Amino acid sequence: MDPRQDDGWSPYLAGALSGVVLILSVWIAGKFFGASTSFVRSAGLIERFFSPERVSQIAYFQSKVPKIEWQWMFVLGILLGSLISSITSASFRWQAVPDMWEGRFGASRSKRAVVAFLGAAVAMFGARLAGG
Repeated sequence: MDPRQDDGWSPYLAGALSGVVLILSVWIAGKFFGASTSFVRSAGLIERFFSPERVSQIAYFQSKVPKIEWQWMFVLGILLGSLISSITSASFRWQAVPDMWEGRFGASRSKRAVVAFLGAAVAMFGARLAGG
């Protein structure tokens, strides 16, 4: 069997289990899932490494101190969990241009990189605008 043809988890089951985990997270810890603040705090951590005085002057970082906290660990857990899952299912592979993208838009890595960057920028802007 070709590992790339693996059907993986049912999206309905995965969505339902994510919902259960979210409910338990709010019920037990009082915390909602989130990721966008982690990226901003990571940028603050990196900037603090190079210029600590500059970070202390930024108004945002006076209320959201750049630090490693539960949300940052949540994002790290997503990365590690997906890596472990793909390795154990034998579906891991390095691929700059996914097959679906290549079939529809061609094999250009630069086009894929530009569209991925713009999509991420729009998603991050929307998440930050919504306060998440």
